Amino acid sequence: MTWFTGVMTYVVIWWIVLLAVLPWGVRSSSNHQLGHDKGAPERPFLLLKMSVTTLISAIFWVIVFLFFG
Repeated sequence: MTWFTGVMTYVVIWWIVLLAVLPWGVRSSSNHQLGHDKGAPERPFLLLKMSVTTLISAIFWVIVFLFFG
C-alpha cells in the first residue's frame, strides 16, 4: 500500500465511522423556540464524537493495513 492509498483509505474509513458515531447520545431540545428546528440536538458533543471517530478509524486502518499492506 502506497502512502497515498493509505491516507485515502484512512479518510474514507474516518467518514464512514463519523456517520456511524454522529447519532450516539443525541437528545432533541425540550425548549422549542421560534426559528429553531425541533429535531436539532441540544448538545451534539461534536469534538468528543470527532475524537472517538479518529480513534476508531485508526484501529480499523491498522487492521486494513495489516490485511492488505
